[in-house]
Amino acid sequence: MQELSLNILDIAQNSIKAGADLVRIEIEIDRAENRMRIAVIDNGCGMDEATLERVVDPFYTTRTTRKVGLGVPFFKMASEMAGGQFSIRSAPGEGTAVEATFQWDHVDRMPLGDMAATYCSLVMVSEGTDFVYTHRVDGRSFTADSREFRAVLEGVPLSAPDVQAFIRDYIRENTEEISGGAYE
Repeated sequence: MQELSLNILDIAQNSIKAGADLVRIEIEIDRAENRMRIAVIDNGCGMDEATLERVVDPFYTTRTTRKVGLGVPFFKMASEMAGGQFSIRSAPGEGTAVEATFQWDHVDRMPLGDMAATYCSLVMVSEGTDFVYTHRVDGRSFTADSREFRAVLEGVPLSAPDVQAFIRDYIRENTEEISGGAYE
């Protein structure tokens, strides 16, 4: 994976598979502290300690379609290669929280990538799951919440092409605004 948004997509898909009906995605960039934090937090079924210990092993997966699970191990590796740290917390019935930090100006930090497309992909294919995306840059922030979009749209599906275009533009415009025009 060459962009962090693809890691986020993979981890959020794991949340959906775990039965989450709410997934929070948080991006926080603090340029003065030279830090970026990414968290994916869900209210899915959670994992027991044995599974939690194995989830960072690329040769462990619960999927039946392939023999390896690379999303979490790659995310961990990306964080550590960029001078950051990785953590995952989970308990059965309580959901899972995956968090990684990155040194913002580290030469090996992968670009964040297209979070607008990532968010749209998630809401388009997961009608039974709500997604709250919060993006913070140097103390300024915005939130995209699928529950709010659904309330305003009064029954129009989030997968409708016009709705997808609106959400994508909303995220991109707000990201540029809080970043001072310099997104990455």
